[in-house]
Amino acid sequence: MNDPNLCQHLQAITEVKLSNEQVCEECIKHNQTWFHLRTCQSCGVTLCCDQSVNQHMTKHYHAAQHPVIASAQPGERWLWCYPDEEFVEY
Repeated sequence: MNDPNLCQHLQAITEVKLSNEQVCEECIKHNQTWFHLRTCQSCGVTLCCDQSVNQHMTKHYHAAQHPVIASAQPGERWLWCYPDEEFVEY
């Protein structure tokens, strides 16, 4: 993202990582369901959002400190930075 008004984490994204599969990698392991999906821009893992019961992506952020996620929902093109609480469409 080449916008000086964005936080450093969002500015560091040069290519958005997207998921090839539409599943939460943690929910699948435990036969659970999810609401929406997000893809970590640091490691590429796809996990469920905060509207899902398990909130796996937020748990991943707290454990790994990977700052930026992208929506993995078809038709949505946005990024979210956890530490700076900043949102941007791309």
